[in-house]
Amino acid sequence: MLLSLHHDQPESESIFRRFREGSVLERLKALDSRARRKGLKGLDASRGALIPIGMEIEKRRVVKNGYGVFNLAWQAEHHPEWAETVAREIGEIRAQISRTHGVPLKFVIWAGMGGSAEDKSMYQAAGLLRRGPRLYVLDSTDPRKLDAIIEDIRRRSKVSAREAWKRTLVVAMAMGMTSYEPVLNLERIAGAYDAARVDSRPNIAYMTLTGSLLDRFASGRGYRRVALQLDDANSTAGRHSGPLTRGSLYPLALAGNDLAQWIRGAMLSAEEIETAWRLASFLEAQGAAGRDKVTLLLPREWGGAGVWTKQDFEESLGKSGKAAVKIVTGERVRMKNYHPPKDPRQDRVFLAVQFKGEPIEKTALIRRAGYPMATLTLQRETPLSSYMQLVHYCVFGLAWLRNLNFVTQPNVELYKSIASKLHGEAQRAGGIGRTKEWRRHQESPRAAAWRGRVTLRWPYVKCGDPQESAAPAIYAALLRQAVEDGGIGYGELTFFGDTRYSTSGRAVRTVLDRAAEQLFRAGLKIPVDVYEGPAMNHSYHEMIIGCGKCFSTIVFAPGEAADYHAAQFLATQMALAERGRAVVSMMLRDLESPTIAALDEFFRQAATHVRSRK
Repeated sequence: MLLSLHHDQPESESIFRRFREGSVLERLKALDSRARRKGLKGLDASRGALIPIGMEIEKRRVVKNGYGVFNLAWQAEHHPEWAETVAREIGEIRAQISRTHGVPLKFVIWAGMGGSAEDKSMYQAAGLLRRGPRLYVLDSTDPRKLDAIIEDIRRRSKVSAREAWKRTLVVAMAMGMTSYEPVLNLERIAGAYDAARVDSRPNIAYMTLTGSLLDRFASGRGYRRVALQLDDANSTAGRHSGPLTRGSLYPLALAGNDLAQWIRGAMLSAEEIETAWRLASFLEAQGAAGRDKVTLLLPREWGGAGVWTKQDFEESLGKSGKAAVKIVTGERVRMKNYHPPKDPRQDRVFLAVQFKGEPIEKTALIRRAGYPMATLTLQRETPLSSYMQLVHYCVFGLAWLRNLNFVTQPNVELYKSIASKLHGEAQRAGGIGRTKEWRRHQESPRAAAWRGRVTLRWPYVKCGDPQESAAPAIYAALLRQAVEDGGIGYGELTFFGDTRYSTSGRAVRTVLDRAAEQLFRAGLKIPVDVYEGPAMNHSYHEMIIGCGKCFSTIVFAPGEAADYHAAQFLATQMALAERGRAVVSMMLRDLESPTIAALDEFFRQAATHVRSRK
């Protein structure tokens, strides 16, 4: 790994020297070793700077060691059998399906949220799962997403639903005690197996904490429980489960990847760890100078790593209301969309990851223009696991420099608790539509319809009502005012529904991508995230709620949505509003072509209004 820094002003070398002078790596290994050998009771949370950075503390007691993200690689050096262990376990699952149903394994449904799912999506985008059974990521409680997955399986398998279920492995994964989404999806899937009169026990496995909601449901059905970590410990957060837990290794093993090589890739040398901390020092220096928007440029085949990288940084570091690191992904480099390097509004720093001899397009242009940039050059044969582990060390490095815990996620828990309360009220009231908060949201006078198909609502925005009357103009005014007031530095466009497997969902994603480019990047010169919810809540909202500075737009089509999915849509807005964050919603009448066209027109009109006021 070779790290090159360009326009490193203010200089970051003095920051990096703190890692060496503080013997951070040696102290990190010593603390983790003590925690694993002697347990947590002897650790004093008030002593030792590394304890509050990578461990969970309750009432001044250390309750969890969160440094498994590093110690699994350290342990792997002494456990060469781990790769064979995972391969053998996958073989047993395949064999049990074959013995029970007499068919081969052809499909995998991975049910999980946030960190339990993002690495799988990354592996799929990078082509690492191409040789295995087709994998579907079920990271939503929207019934339409599971319906779209089932329909695609039926279409590809060309067999009956009963025969298709026999050929499918379902893995549910949840790293929280109260994670409800995988339970809902597993209940529905188990019901489908029952309806098809197929024994689901060989086909369903789960990874979770003992006593969690998922554990209680799945164990009662007799499903296979799989320990997440190969050392049988519980020392990783969900986003840290890749690259070395079973949750990350199982999909790779199913696709026949070389696990031994993959695991070796995660064993970074001391020099490579220092490279990660040099990068952290550079980002720290740039952030202190107001350049906290890290525009990530990746090689084409690793493009899918952008969202995973974003989650690791933002969910780990975004909880601070003072400073954060915003990872900007999915952009094409367009110089006209950026403020000039000497403009006081210029808040970007660039990070290019490239293979030796294969420079990322336009990086030379960015450097010549005077933008700060870090370039990480890797050998072509470098496994993705090396990049993942380097990112983990970089995130830890920033957490250490900022004295910030990088394993907890308090703001994600806020949204989840609100969703749980709403869902409970919906069950008592006879549906989400009868709950007090839903009625208050729907009946708010701060609403405007567009073409009878899109309804904009802004009850949670703390500002006066715009003078405009048309919904797109109102939206543009709200957004423009938020940016001009100086409190907004980026945007979020999130569709609470499926954007991967259904035709209508992919069409909505196309509209949102176009709006992101025309309205936010070109119109306002600010970055924007485009994704789907509620998966995004786990990936992004730790930073959006914790640090703020985002204008959130939540798009939803109730239709056949389940009460819990609708509760998540509303809870997202309520959690943001509770912390004073700017959020509006757009309710779609349906997901038919005329409605999607109306949504596209809405954003086009809004972009026109934004440009007209420049």
